[in-house]
Amino acid sequence: MRKAPTLASALLSRSLASASPASAATVRSRLLQVALYGSSSAGGPHASWRWFSPLLDSLRGDSSRAAYLGLAGVVSAAAAATAVSQEVYAKEPPPPELVPKDVVLYQYEACPFCNKVKASAFLDYYDIPYKVVEVNPLSKKEIKWSEYKKVPILMVDGEQLVDSSDIIDKMGEKILKGKRTTVDSEDDEEKKWRRWVDNHLVHVLSPNIYRNVSEALESFDYITSNGNFSYTEKISVKYAGAAAMYFVSKNLKKKYNITDERQALYDAAETWVSALNGREFLGGSKPNLADLAVFGVLRPIRYLRSGKDMVEHTRIGEWYSRMESAVGDSSRMKA
Repeated sequence: MRKAPTLASALLSRSLASASPASAATVRSRLLQVALYGSSSAGGPHASWRWFSPLLDSLRGDSSRAAYLGLAGVVSAAAAATAVSQEVYAKEPPPPELVPKDVVLYQYEACPFCNKVKASAFLDYYDIPYKVVEVNPLSKKEIKWSEYKKVPILMVDGEQLVDSSDIIDKMGEKILKGKRTTVDSEDDEEKKWRRWVDNHLVHVLSPNIYRNVSEALESFDYITSNGNFSYTEKISVKYAGAAAMYFVSKNLKKKYNITDERQALYDAAETWVSALNGREFLGGSKPNLADLAVFGVLRPIRYLRSGKDMVEHTRIGEWYSRMESAVGDSSRMKA
């Protein structure tokens, strides 16, 4: 991706060098037109063209060849870099015949396990349309119909799937038939880090999200602002839930031998970045299931105080930004 500007300029130079003097002006004009249309701004390609038209007219003479090439090379290089970036970070929608027709996710908005499913490959990354039912964490009235009383629950064409890792595995079986081509060593690495997410990373998050009263309230304010709750429910969920989780987080610290929750979060982030070993993603040029699992559990805290501290004090920010670009817009449907 970093070689895109050099490649674009080289292609331009070779094209112009091989053209006859009479045709060079025409070639230069066409190249610049392509460059300008290919690097359109928010106003669209026509807006860009109108802006550059006077400059194009002034550069048609052979005496301005160097300036012309410079402008064309710069703009074409930018367009090429954008195209390469989009190719690297493109989503991977499955064949239409494998896409489920009706997918409903029962969740808590700030639940790391729910976001593993939602932000992970199978819903947002693989562009699978889904609806969300926000579950009241106190009454759980939205899942009274289910014998399984935890979230996430994913209903896929009438079939109930539970447990975030199992959901991902089963969805993978449904929509990635014949698509997984990793060698055993790569597959083992992916599995190792998916287990690390379940067995370590998620246990570090709750003590950070609910580290003190203000951060617990911040988290539940985020939850209630995304749920379909009445005013009374919002108040009860926010304050009762925050108080309950504040004390739960203290028990979790003891259970998992966490003395400094922030440092534990920073250490986990650094451990993950080290595992990348200089790669864009653990999966190489595109995310694998481990990348998506880590991103999924970190996503709900990214813009809370704990997530901001994590990005500020560790090296994880660049990888996280790449993941945001790769996962792209949510495929969530309006209920």
